[in-house]
Amino acid sequence: MTDIVALGEPLIEFSQLPGGTQYTQDFGGDTSNFAIAASRAGARTAYLTSVGNEAFGRMLIELWQREGVDCSAVTIDDSAPTGIYFISHGADGHRFSYRRAGSAASRMRFTEAFAQRIAQARWLHVSGISQAIGERACDTVFEAIEHARRHGVKISYDLNYRPRLWPAARASAIARATIASCDLFLPSIDESQALFGIDDPHRLIDLAHECGAALVAVKLGARGALVSDGRSVREIAAMRVDPVDRTGAGDCFGGVTVARLLEGASLADAARAGCVAAALSTTGYGATAPLPRREQIRAALGTPTASW
Repeated sequence: MTDIVALGEPLIEFSQLPGGTQYTQDFGGDTSNFAIAASRAGARTAYLTSVGNEAFGRMLIELWQREGVDCSAVTIDDSAPTGIYFISHGADGHRFSYRRAGSAASRMRFTEAFAQRIAQARWLHVSGISQAIGERACDTVFEAIEHARRHGVKISYDLNYRPRLWPAARASAIARATIASCDLFLPSIDESQALFGIDDPHRLIDLAHECGAALVAVKLGARGALVSDGRSVREIAAMRVDPVDRTGAGDCFGGVTVARLLEGASLADAARAGCVAAALSTTGYGATAPLPRREQIRAALGTPTASW
């Protein structure tokens, strides 16, 4: 049985090195980052997507295989490329440039292999980016959610609103419909303000519960997180680090949080591990390479080796 199946869009990443015009190649894509973060934290994970039949697609498959992420259900698209993006760094932070239009992931379909992996999992993870990159991908996300619900599989949903990908009105309607079906909602306060006009994390938690989410973990960046299980709200402080690149930190938070929930942790304890892992991930460049492993997270938490 698989602990977590993540579905979405993987990307090839090119990140600018400090002080120059050279770039280093890594991997990205929010749900792929989530799956790898959860795998490094000890969860058994699988990934569902479509990649191009080219070097970049093969590189991603090799990545998941190295990371212990089951990618046997990933489809290969002979007529569409794997998406790529570039990260540049400046005084105002990092900036992203994407080449993903018409990507293989944007055309992915819900296959029988997808259905089988989801039915055998304990959690399904999806995101707003997967819903935004194409109508077919959006339909696939909803088919996956419906299939997960029929088989008693829990659902985590990262809002990941990107205004350049789709209109706010459509994004808001689809997000609300998805929140109604999810067990854990993972928004950030910045995107909530842009999409819902809410800049208070407590109000965002209220909205999420009203829509139907059982658990909510609001990502507050350097401030940590605010979490709610519907009975109580807890503030989770961030771990202090000297960040160099925050790419993928929110995905890392989500993956480690769900991995800890699977091991029986309370939402507050799971989010505490997620916050520590997210902080550690910002101390290196790129989305995937700096994702911490279980032992690193335990050490930063000051937890005995035998347990969390």
